[in-house]
Amino acid sequence: MTAINPRPSLRPAGMADAAEITRLCAELGYPTSLEDMTARLGVVLSAGDRQVFVVEDGHKLLGWIGVELRTSLETGRKAEIVGLVVDADARRSGTGRRLVSAAENWVRQHGLDAVTVRSNTVRTESHPFYEGIGFVRRKSQHVYFKTLE
Repeated sequence: MTAINPRPSLRPAGMADAAEITRLCAELGYPTSLEDMTARLGVVLSAGDRQVFVVEDGHKLLGWIGVELRTSLETGRKAEIVGLVVDADARRSGTGRRLVSAAENWVRQHGLDAVTVRSNTVRTESHPFYEGIGFVRRKSQHVYFKTLE
């Protein structure tokens, strides 16, 4: 008799996920050290206005999503997905949809009825994904960066 593999589990991230989140960030083009990721994850997980969810298959993460609440003077309180990475081998498996759904539920639990996501113009494979799950493109913008001396 062949064992049936259970569906990969979706859960809030924990500090033990730092190494796998580091691996997935590198896959997306944001390499970092485990030490730096552990520090960042500690800050994010201890803040009440941010959450990270992961999909895990055994001891391997198939993806993660970060979502946070923000309050600005011009728009008030809003939610934004600030990161979404799905392992290259797990893409088109429903993992991304599950992660976005978890983030949307978390946003609803915090009393909001909308969420924003920003996607780099060069990530053309991501745009149809977001549009396919109901996101509507609102605008394009330039992002400026300055190193402070």
